Amino acid sequence: MNASATLLPAIVRPAVEDRHWLSSDHCAAPVLDLLDGLGWTIAETPEANIHMTSPEGGVYVGWLPEDPSAWAREIVWRVQVLPADGEVWVQEFGVHTPSEAVAGFLAALVTHSSR
Repeated sequence: MNASATLLPAIVRPAVEDRHWLSSDHCAAPVLDLLDGLGWTIAETPEANIHMTSPEGGVYVGWLPEDPSAWAREIVWRVQVLPADGEVWVQEFGVHTPSEAVAGFLAALVTHSSR
């Protein structure tokens, strides 16, 4: 395969001190900030779980730090996509997945779905 240099992604080499986000601080802020900025509906439960729905209703994101069934499966994030013309699919992220990684996944999902 031969690709033009302009088509290839830039190589990013962050400094070691910039890698603090590679471990979870168990904070939902990066995802909440992203989805709030995109106009998603955000609802918090008395138990401190947070449920988010995309404006068109096709994507659900749950932050489930106090959900016993989520903890039993060792997850804290649940993303459920309800495509208009396909099968529902789910992606779950464990308790040690950084919120920045979940936000990156969602940003890519939202970018792809808006095309």
